[in-house]
Amino acid sequence: MTAGDTAPVRPGEELPLDALRGALRGRVAGDVDALSVAQFPGGFSNLTYLVRAGDQEYVLRRAPLGPVPKGAHDMAREAHLLERIAPVLPVAPRPVLVVEDASVIGSPFYLMERRHGTVVRTEMPPAYAALPDAPRRMSEALADTLADLHAVDIDAAGLRGIGKPEGFNARQVAGWAGRWRRAREALKDTGDLPPPAELRDELVIAWLEAHTPPESAHTLVHNDFKLDNLMLDPADPGRVTALLDWEMTTVGDPLVDLGLTLTYWTMPEQPGRAPNAVGAHVPGFLSREELLARYESRSARHVTSSVPWYEVLGHFKLAVIVIQIFARYRAGQTSDPRFAPLAGQAEWLIREAWRRITALSDVHSGGDVEPTDPGA
Repeated sequence: MTAGDTAPVRPGEELPLDALRGALRGRVAGDVDALSVAQFPGGFSNLTYLVRAGDQEYVLRRAPLGPVPKGAHDMAREAHLLERIAPVLPVAPRPVLVVEDASVIGSPFYLMERRHGTVVRTEMPPAYAALPDAPRRMSEALADTLADLHAVDIDAAGLRGIGKPEGFNARQVAGWAGRWRRAREALKDTGDLPPPAELRDELVIAWLEAHTPPESAHTLVHNDFKLDNLMLDPADPGRVTALLDWEMTTVGDPLVDLGLTLTYWTMPEQPGRAPNAVGAHVPGFLSREELLARYESRSARHVTSSVPWYEVLGHFKLAVIVIQIFARYRAGQTSDPRFAPLAGQAEWLIREAWRRITALSDVHSGGDVEPTDPGA
């Protein structure tokens, strides 16, 4: 994160500075009596702040305001994971302090080292404007970093126990389906989503359940791997200085990461949507096929024929993430205006997942055969 990437803290998301000073005093370097806080305004989930203690800078991460789904937004878990991952993966930031006492600022939080770099979200940064090959280089960095993440020796690093890799794909479907249904129930009287028979969300779930593949391998899985979770060297868009947002990291099937990355990468730009608006549809960036080929080359895995199921899961998973955020917004638990269009984003993602399913069915059947609900 570079100079100018922070903003004043949004109203309602302020930190209690006196309590924070007390928690940091004697536990971190720097003058905590001169503590100041700004906010990193990007991102749609956890709250992230720049904390300055005199001449020392840290990044503070905490869960979003209001009730959160059970097991989600666990910042203490994220910090303890990074303590084990940072020594074996240089792009993982190093945690500095974990505070699990929710009474200090309203939720558990942790401080990590501040990495510097450029985060690419909705447009090409000015620093890269004079570099005609910047899109290609950051595309390659995206694929290479994902492959390097999946290459970590989970046994040598003592990381296999952070998850349950056997049956991972089936649990992914069941877990995200449950979250979708709970969010949908919370919105049932608002009219924000079409009925299931029209949206076909239950048919998407049924298809994922009926076609769940066995795990392709057991590796670290970031679970939210996308371009705007990378920080890039301002002078070199092909060099990653940090990979961020580790809260959902576990051990499982690496193609779950790849499917979600492709979901972000191949989405057309849409007003108000959550994911980054650069990717395969922007000239100069690698196409879906080129990104897959780069990942295959770096990882020595042949995945192209296997990845469509994971892309459908990626679309569904992202739909769940944004509808959960929208449900919190609708309930008044957050007032961030960026969340207002997210119901439409979730609807688009479900429809796109269904379109991909029908396209796969056409390929396999040789005709216009609409998939049916295998549980019907």
